[in-house]
Amino acid sequence: MRTQVAIIGGGPSGLLLSQLLHKAGIDTVVLERQTREYVLGRIRAGVLETGFVNLMREAGVAERMDKEGFIHDGTLIAYDNEQFRIDFAKHTGNHVVVYGQTEVTRDLYNAREKMGGAVLHGVADVELHDLTAKPYVTFTHNGQSQRLDCDFIAGCDGFHGPSRQAIPLSVRREYEKVYPFGWLGVLSETPPVDHELIYSNSARGFALCSMRNANLSRYYVQCSLSDSPDDWSDQAFWDELKRRIPEEAAERLVTGPSIEKSIAPLRSFVTEPMRYGALFLCGDAAHIVPPTGAKGLNTAASDIHYLYTGLRQHYLDKDSNGLDVYSQKALARIWKAERFSWWMTNLLHRFPDQSEFDIKMQRADLEFLRENDAAQTVLAENYVGLPF
Repeated sequence: MRTQVAIIGGGPSGLLLSQLLHKAGIDTVVLERQTREYVLGRIRAGVLETGFVNLMREAGVAERMDKEGFIHDGTLIAYDNEQFRIDFAKHTGNHVVVYGQTEVTRDLYNAREKMGGAVLHGVADVELHDLTAKPYVTFTHNGQSQRLDCDFIAGCDGFHGPSRQAIPLSVRREYEKVYPFGWLGVLSETPPVDHELIYSNSARGFALCSMRNANLSRYYVQCSLSDSPDDWSDQAFWDELKRRIPEEAAERLVTGPSIEKSIAPLRSFVTEPMRYGALFLCGDAAHIVPPTGAKGLNTAASDIHYLYTGLRQHYLDKDSNGLDVYSQKALARIWKAERFSWWMTNLLHRFPDQSEFDIKMQRADLEFLRENDAAQTVLAENYVGLPF
């Protein structure tokens, strides 16, 4: 087989890149380790920045998102049984759209099928070869060894995929911070407690009230990394959530059986560079953020923007500058997103080694944010998404 761009990873970033390139007349093949059903079964965040929304529209897959997504013009920050609102529309003129990552992926899969694009599921033993000369990918599919020759490779295969490992250690440098807690998340068929997200700093630990749609809610509480979802009954979760959010919200919270329950660890991670020869890393293959700032899927989208723009210029305009500066431009924005997610995590969580002084500083930071218009503008600009 031969294609212009081999895309390793059939999640939302790989599918979005393939759709954008297809519309530009650039051929791709997507290789995915899991089945389509498995990919669509992943429960992930669904807060979409303005830039991501615009990419979906440019890719021609925004019809359902525009119809069913919730526009959020702000968010709520709570502490000590009080809360205040950050008005995105006022401070930035923009908003975010709440639309589940599963739905984004479903829309992209459907578009890929309609255009007859190649997505190979159940791919194993993926290896990248000859990245600085004539790149190709070998893999096993349906029990048969396969070779895919290409001009470029987009590594959209996540933190544990083979793409990042294909960059020699003599070239690759990694930066990481692992946080000493996780998030216990529950999905329930209940109406959201509020029409906007509530981020809550509590003496008992962080909590987040989110949603997927008008009858599907997603809630989180900070928990120990040693916990298991089986340690938490539904009742124990709801009781703990109510203790961590303002009383007014707790009183109107509608509870019900969980339909999904999981614990996610938190880490900040960046690898440099994001390009090696014909290989370009995108999304979790190159960087991870704690979910506090809702940046995971959105940072992947900014990578896709830079790579798609560079590939289009290369093929259509015979100009390789966009590809040459891909890593530099992508990393410049990534580190800003990493800073914001790290700051939000430190602002809202309780850490095991926090001193009384640290807690006072955290409280002062929250009060400054509540009272200061400029501080709210900074948060709002970062939350709706810095420009590409």
